[in-house]
Amino acid sequence: MKNIKIAVLGATGLVGQTMLNVLRPYPNVTAYAPARHFGEVIEGREIRPMDRAQLAYDHPDVCLLALDAPLSREWAPFLVGQGSVVVDNSSAYRQNPTVPLVVPEVNPEDVDWHRGIVANPNCSTIQAAEALAPLMKWGIERVLYHTYQAVSGAGKKGLADYDNATCESFPYPIRDNVLPQIDEFGEGDYTKEEIKMREETRKILHAPRLAVSATCIRVPVRNCHTVAVSVWLKDTPTVDEVRSALVSTCRVVDNPAKRLYPMPILADGKDEVLVGRVRADPDDRRLYHLVTVADNLRKGAATNAVQIVELLVKRGLLHE
Repeated sequence: MKNIKIAVLGATGLVGQTMLNVLRPYPNVTAYAPARHFGEVIEGREIRPMDRAQLAYDHPDVCLLALDAPLSREWAPFLVGQGSVVVDNSSAYRQNPTVPLVVPEVNPEDVDWHRGIVANPNCSTIQAAEALAPLMKWGIERVLYHTYQAVSGAGKKGLADYDNATCESFPYPIRDNVLPQIDEFGEGDYTKEEIKMREETRKILHAPRLAVSATCIRVPVRNCHTVAVSVWLKDTPTVDEVRSALVSTCRVVDNPAKRLYPMPILADGKDEVLVGRVRADPDDRRLYHLVTVADNLRKGAATNAVQIVELLVKRGLLHE
């Protein structure tokens, strides 16, 4: 990708900064942010103004958007109109039927039908989908998620609330507390985060009628999300067969005798999904339980976006 011109919009946020860090090996990377950040240097890149004339002049081949959904809806059509491919990290286009929602280890072929925009999934969905995909060969009937999501998932304000015991981002203090709410409440008293996980899992796995339910919880951990997954299969593989299948997409960390299992301190700063605590349910022979952990800023956002760019190049959809 050394000749691909890459732009990062929203480079001063946590995800934007992480994108620049992941992109350090690539020379043609330009960082953009609102004009008040002009001239700042992040990860060795000087910030340029997020201005239409500037972007049109620079004419990047691909743009990674680390923006909120309203800004992504504003910027993505303009950038596509200028000839750029957009990889959007917000929720703006994830459920748009004309926009692929991609986890490269799970559904790489979906990038082939993009029309200028590729959506990056929700951070918790990415790690869960990586664990579910290898189990599809046994037939998945139902999925139940319980997430334990770090404060960095709420950006700089979330970290500030954690550090300073304030409530700028969260409705209640997060320090020494657990909040069973992420995002606003919506359909059926599920939060928007919980609805995202259901709909995004269906789209990524190409299973539009799959029964999926989630409970998303904010916990006082700085970084890395944990997702406890319960999955009902049509077949009844052994636990060892499930562990062996998971190796194809995840790093299996699962040795109960040695108290070895996935934890945020093992995933922090890493680009892989850890999975462990793989168990068969004692009362339901088709039910299996497992735990995933991943760095929500890296694999859950920035790294997955960069991997989508690499995938576009590999499949001949971006030319060096």
